[in-house]
Amino acid sequence: MDMFHIVSEDRIKKAYKDGEFDNLPGYGKLLKLEDLSGIPEELRMAYKIMKNAGFSEEENHLRKEMMTIEDLIKKCDDSGKKEDLQKKLNEKLLRFNQLMSKRGAKTNSSIFKNYEQKVEKRFK
Repeated sequence: MDMFHIVSEDRIKKAYKDGEFDNLPGYGKLLKLEDLSGIPEELRMAYKIMKNAGFSEEENHLRKEMMTIEDLIKKCDDSGKKEDLQKKLNEKLLRFNQLMSKRGAKTNSSIFKNYEQKVEKRFK
């Protein structure tokens, strides 16, 4: 054992004897442990950081779907299919903005999407 480990252990034992841990929230209750067995060990810390920051799997899934739909719109030549894809994209964007507003994050994605479309129309 190194010196820092010994000193910290001594301080923890002293604080415990002095009753400094008695009034902590959750004292005497079971810990709520997450099951992270499905996440590779080297990714668990990143997962916890993202989760604590409010990032959700649904948000990630919506981002991927929106990117896919955007790519399809760019490559689509049929105007009817393009309109359908744009409707799907708008639905996904609406859902994404709802998730962000629940989290308290401000999004300007609809403004940027409209701007992007205007720029693309100008260059065509």
